[in-house]
Amino acid sequence: MPNPGSALPTKTDLIVLGSGAAGLTAALTASLAGLRCVVLEHASAIGGTSARSSGTVWVPGNMYMREAGIDDAELAARYVGTLVGNRGAEQMWRRFLKIAPRMQQDLAERANIEFRPFTTAPDYRQDIEGAAPGWRPLEPLPYEGRKLGSMFEKLALPIPELMLFGKLMVTRAEAQSLLKADRSIASAWLGLRLLGRYATDRMKYRRGTRLVLGNALVARLLAACLENGVSFFCDVSVSGLLKENGRVTGVAIGNSGHFIIADKGVVMAGGGYPSSADWRKRELPEPVAEYSPAAPGCVGSTIELAQKVGAVLGTSGVDNALWFPSSLMPRKDGSQAVYPHIVLDRAKPGSIIVNQSGNRFVNEAVSYHEFVRGMYRANATEPCIPAWMICSRSFIAKYGLGLIRPRTPFLGKYIKSGYLIEGRSLSELADKTGMSVEGLEQTVVRFNAMAKNGKDHDFGRGETIYDRSNGDASHGPNPCLGVIESGPFYAVKLYPTPLGTSRGLATNTQSRVLDEAGNPIDGLYACGNDMQSVFGGEYPGAGAQLGQAMTFGWIAAHHAAGQEV
Repeated sequence: MPNPGSALPTKTDLIVLGSGAAGLTAALTASLAGLRCVVLEHASAIGGTSARSSGTVWVPGNMYMREAGIDDAELAARYVGTLVGNRGAEQMWRRFLKIAPRMQQDLAERANIEFRPFTTAPDYRQDIEGAAPGWRPLEPLPYEGRKLGSMFEKLALPIPELMLFGKLMVTRAEAQSLLKADRSIASAWLGLRLLGRYATDRMKYRRGTRLVLGNALVARLLAACLENGVSFFCDVSVSGLLKENGRVTGVAIGNSGHFIIADKGVVMAGGGYPSSADWRKRELPEPVAEYSPAAPGCVGSTIELAQKVGAVLGTSGVDNALWFPSSLMPRKDGSQAVYPHIVLDRAKPGSIIVNQSGNRFVNEAVSYHEFVRGMYRANATEPCIPAWMICSRSFIAKYGLGLIRPRTPFLGKYIKSGYLIEGRSLSELADKTGMSVEGLEQTVVRFNAMAKNGKDHDFGRGETIYDRSNGDASHGPNPCLGVIESGPFYAVKLYPTPLGTSRGLATNTQSRVLDEAGNPIDGLYACGNDMQSVFGGEYPGAGAQLGQAMTFGWIAAHHAAGQEV
């Protein structure tokens, strides 16, 4: 295993800037092709936003679908083609659909990058022909962090609010099971196993070493890279790309005068710019998002390096971002917790989301990306940013609300911090939040009537299998609709926050970065959110960002190694 503290080399075959799933896939694939590869990370930890994500990878036509006899090619093409329309280049999304299954199977067979299919995770846009009811999203298998040895401490942390005790990782399915620990032997046994393992880990490590979600994906890729001789260097600032006779030949390190020559080129995999206030102001819609749950190092610096040697951005899209609606709460250390409301609360029965006039404005159960887009559309005519998620005490007890976990006995600290607004009545809640009393009361009366009948005549909440998959299957007649009747009532503010960006460096189907004339710049590649989204900024399903990132990282490495795919 290379020493992460060893001296920087002066020469290698391929340099990868960034250590998320895109960069790690490129580095691993290059090493499997026989190239010497160096990964340079400007943060102090490895993994970027990928390490704090769900780790889900969207791969239509994956090996598990083929093994199950599911022919997905035609349906996937119909779905993506209709979704993307003229917002993305057809040759790019078709390239993704062709290569993604090959990438996934290749890394499974040669590098033990293991997944299991989410057979019941529907694509996000069930209104579009070709959308699948499941199988396309892949979940990374849990990984034993202890196998990384000293490199375990270099693995980027997940968002602490998404872990138990801030240090123990669990999957969504495990979290749901643990809620039944007082009435299910299997759930209670799961809790005991997880807690026992965690207690053992904490004797030696700063957190649990059983890794799931994005941490498991990054750890598995990292381990495979190390096994195949990839060198990693953190806290490295790259000040420029070297270019000779029109070809990118290496990088300059800070102001040190140190250069690394790369015979096969440089891969830009820095994670886009969701964490840069300047980039957000230039590229994202108004009102401009102030916060992001993405890794703080995703500030567009690698894109800027490429622009300095002639690279250009792709076409600006609808909003140039992939979105989460998030709630905000200050942490004890003064930092800001940005909590994404993904699937655990918005679609559950017994809550609504309203604007400052107290009116609903979108189906609360749509995907996180489409929900935020709904915020922006509605905000053009009536203030919807921030929006308010409204529910009763019984809802919080059963499902939780953002940072507040289910069955939390006391809500005082959340109310005191300003995260949670409490009202004994709807009118009091409206007064405290500054929204229209009449508007909120009328909205709840209308919503309750629809909830009792199980039909949302305003926005169709709960009518698609995607909506229902995130609702409460035990609740009827509609798993996403429930009345809001008994106080006290509560409200949490939701803000648009970019989890990633979709406008990036223009590339061709070989991941080669293009100049203003549309010609590839020799020796320069891009993948992940540094690369223009092949979906034109649309979000087809869970793991679409990571699926694209890994696919084009795999393509870039093969091209650099002289292996056409």
